[in-house]
Amino acid sequence: MQDFSVILFATDFSEISEYAFDYAHTLAKKFDSKLIVMHVINEPVDLRGFYVPHISFDSLEKEIELAAEKMMKKFCAGRLVGLADSETVIVSGIPYEEILKKADNENVSLIVLGTHGRAGLDHLLFGSTAERVVRRSRCPVMTIRPPVAE
Repeated sequence: MQDFSVILFATDFSEISEYAFDYAHTLAKKFDSKLIVMHVINEPVDLRGFYVPHISFDSLEKEIELAAEKMMKKFCAGRLVGLADSETVIVSGIPYEEILKKADNENVSLIVLGTHGRAGLDHLLFGSTAERVVRRSRCPVMTIRPPVAE
C-alpha cells in the first residue's frame, strides 16, 4: 500500500465535511501524515455594473474572508489533536481548481472530501466539486458519502 505522507482534506464546513474529516484524521494519524485542512471561498459573482445599494465589494470580500477564518478556527478547534503535522489553508477561487492546484503544489498523496456538501439548486448550478476532483486529480481521492439514516 502507498504511503500517504501528505493528506489534503477539503471542507465546505457542512455536516458531511465534519463526518468526512474523521476519515482524514484517522488516516493522518495512522500514517503519521501531514494533514492540510483546506477551505475554498467560492469565487463570488461579479455584480459590478449592476445597481446594488450599500455594498462595497472590497468590504464584502473581506467580511467573507473573516467569516471563513472564523469557521475554519471553529471547525478545527480540538480536531487536530494528536497529529504530528497539520496546516489550515483558506483560498478564494473555483473549489475544484484550487483543491487540485494545492494538491499538485504540495505533492499531496491523498485527497479526502465529502460528496454532498451542497444540494438542490446549488448542486445544479455549481456541479459536484468532488466529482471534478476525482476526474482530474493526479493522486488518489477518497470521497466520503453521508451516513445512511436508519
